[in-house]
Amino acid sequence: MSTLVIRSQRVLAEGELRPASIAAQDGVIAAIGGFEEFGSGVDQHDFGDAVVMPGLVDTHVHINEPGRAEWEGFATATRAAAAGGVTTLIEMPLNSIPATTTVEAFLAKVAAAEGRLAVDVGFWGGVVPGNTAELRALYGAGVFGFKCFLSPSGVPEFAAVGEPELREALPVLSSLGAVLLVHSELPEPIEEASAEVRGDDPRRYSTWLKSRPRAAENDAIALLIRLSWEFDARVHVVHLSSSDALPCLRRARAEGAKITVETCPHYLTLTAEEIRDGATEFKCAPPVRRRANREQLWQALADGSIDLVATDHSPCPPAMKCRETGDFMRAWGGIASLELSLPVVWTEARQRGAGVTQIARWLCEGPARLAGLSRKGAIAVGCDADLVVWDPEAEFRVDAAALQQRHKLTPYAGRKLRGLVQATFLRGQKIYERGDFPAPAAGRVLKRGQA
Repeated sequence: MSTLVIRSQRVLAEGELRPASIAAQDGVIAAIGGFEEFGSGVDQHDFGDAVVMPGLVDTHVHINEPGRAEWEGFATATRAAAAGGVTTLIEMPLNSIPATTTVEAFLAKVAAAEGRLAVDVGFWGGVVPGNTAELRALYGAGVFGFKCFLSPSGVPEFAAVGEPELREALPVLSSLGAVLLVHSELPEPIEEASAEVRGDDPRRYSTWLKSRPRAAENDAIALLIRLSWEFDARVHVVHLSSSDALPCLRRARAEGAKITVETCPHYLTLTAEEIRDGATEFKCAPPVRRRANREQLWQALADGSIDLVATDHSPCPPAMKCRETGDFMRAWGGIASLELSLPVVWTEARQRGAGVTQIARWLCEGPARLAGLSRKGAIAVGCDADLVVWDPEAEFRVDAAALQQRHKLTPYAGRKLRGLVQATFLRGQKIYERGDFPAPAAGRVLKRGQA
């Protein structure tokens, strides 16, 4: 009786990878059965031995439209998402003009997105100095939570906050039950370290690495834990790079603090030892650290101390990466990897004994839980029929020119990866298959509290 049936010998449903069929009606999963069930479906897809998994949910994406669409726009970003098996994005409040710090700015962003989305997209609001009075209305308008920076964001429209501003905003957010996502680097250790490396060769990656010390992250996270306890507030640490902060995070979480943590594909894959001088495509903040640090992050993922993986897709025009001069200190800090998050993480994870179930927990379930998306991130009856079909054994070499993101510069260019996305379904509609986009843009704007 279903309008869609998808079957495979490897379907990740209800926490188990097994032969199964998924029956969907009106874009929602109606039933999950054995491999041979639901033979009366109007639209049948047998994917053989490929893995069928929930569509990825990426809760840390910078799209930059309106205002800076030349960096990345909704059309290109969401096509990249679809090609990478990502079916839901929650977009960050900065790098667009205006930043999403008022209801008026939020509505402008929604208007810019309408009709241009290949996947579903929701939005975070922003906490900046002076906008505490806007937070309740923004949450009511449909943002999924809020984001702030503790050090300069890199754009003038989104100023950093300090402890006084956090003390002003957190009581409001706590009363709403809203989560605050925090770029957790304090400015003082960065300013001190930057003064120490002044005069060092800016082409050397070690110069950039020394200028963003672990102390900036560690001290910021200690502050956030203290304030989370004081205001009984939900706090989420974005893009954790310093493994030194893990012990205090583990302790706080064990004691019941409302702290969650993410890291990013680049911190799980890249290492400072491999970054060549002048290779500014590797620049991000916090920086990629050393190999031993990376392994500590993997251990934290495995034991649940880190909740999820999100890309922090942060593109810019290539000229802003200063490739001609190789100047790490002047280059824009950001890595664009939206289309590659699944194979990048899988390539490393499989070498450490992780399987498809863990990948889904980190890239699907965890991000959906952070944003409160109860119908995303899982293959279960009542969830949206958002699915990615992929071959975990297939190897490919990254062809940067073929990526769907607006600008093609990526530190993964030429890298050999495993895990090839074959098809992506959004609410039961095939939106991507082997390099093609067979349907018109079908993504929707998501708002908190709406079905």
